[in-house]
Amino acid sequence: MREWFSQLAWPALVGVLAAVLLLNTEWLKIPNSAQGPDSYSHAVAVATPSVVNIYTAKLVADRSPVLNAPLLRRFTNPGERQPRVERSLGSGVIMSEDGHIITNRHVIDGAQAIQILLSDGRRANAMVVGADPETDLALLKTDLTGLSAIETADSDNMNVGDIVLAIGNPFGFGHSVSLGIVSGLERYGLQLSAYENYIQTDATIHLGSSGGALIDAEGKLVGINTLIYTGANDDTNEASGIGINLATPSNVVTTVMKDLIEYGGVIRGWLGVEVDLLLGFDDQGRATQSLLVTNTAPGGPAQRAGIQVGDLIVGLNAERVTDARQAMQTIARLRPGDRVLVGLKRGDEEFDVEAIVSTRPAGE
Repeated sequence: MREWFSQLAWPALVGVLAAVLLLNTEWLKIPNSAQGPDSYSHAVAVATPSVVNIYTAKLVADRSPVLNAPLLRRFTNPGERQPRVERSLGSGVIMSEDGHIITNRHVIDGAQAIQILLSDGRRANAMVVGADPETDLALLKTDLTGLSAIETADSDNMNVGDIVLAIGNPFGFGHSVSLGIVSGLERYGLQLSAYENYIQTDATIHLGSSGGALIDAEGKLVGINTLIYTGANDDTNEASGIGINLATPSNVVTTVMKDLIEYGGVIRGWLGVEVDLLLGFDDQGRATQSLLVTNTAPGGPAQRAGIQVGDLIVGLNAERVTDARQAMQTIARLRPGDRVLVGLKRGDEEFDVEAIVSTRPAGE
């Protein structure tokens, strides 16, 4: 009897438990800590008033399309040029309530007229305060009032995998938004500048997105969308948005902006050396990096400090050089007149010399 009851009861109990589990689906839900928000509309709403569309115009000398007609070409001067207006577009970010707007230098380079369009429909002219070719950043100024300055986040706190959103003016579709994640940090090696330092993201950008905002999930600025790296020499992939999307970190932006406001250009420390990267190993077999001095500027800080061609720079301010690129950026962050202790290795001898940093001469 007991055996018969057991055979009958167990299937019934299993059925009851299954019904309870099906009716109560809470156990299927992922904990809130592992879920992101259903929408990032709040972040977009916070940041969008601070993003502007930029339209530029400049006169360029060009051969008239009429004179380019095959029938007329043989009867005209091939070198004859006629001025025409070349227009382009981009994006910018309002950084201060008094009208400072950051964008990319290539957006406004050579422009003779610059106009901005705000998200509230207001239009105004803008003037160039200054530009920095090394970071491809430029600072504009407008006389508009009632501006909404974006809040800036510390880009050094970004992590790979963080959510980011790009806001810009791709192909003239103003204040477009795309969503992605941080794919990489401190990207360099594009041979565009000695000071490359980019955030890599898969948030889609296109032509016209340059100078726009890269924001975090709270709507704070973490970078300025700068370029699409395609590895090609043409604009085909860039126009289609195919490539690696790179943004200039907000910490770089704020540093450059301060110099542009105060000096009209960026002041970087200059040691007056040309170097090659030298890889090696220490006594424990660990990989090391040092800078081989290949040239010194006549009368420059390095030469005055006694640094010679063939020396190895192995330290800066009592810190061993572990990353050659960061070492050169450390020097660049110094101000003219700052003193820097340079650790050298000459033959088997290691010693320190003190150099006084100056500014890079024009044309260097």
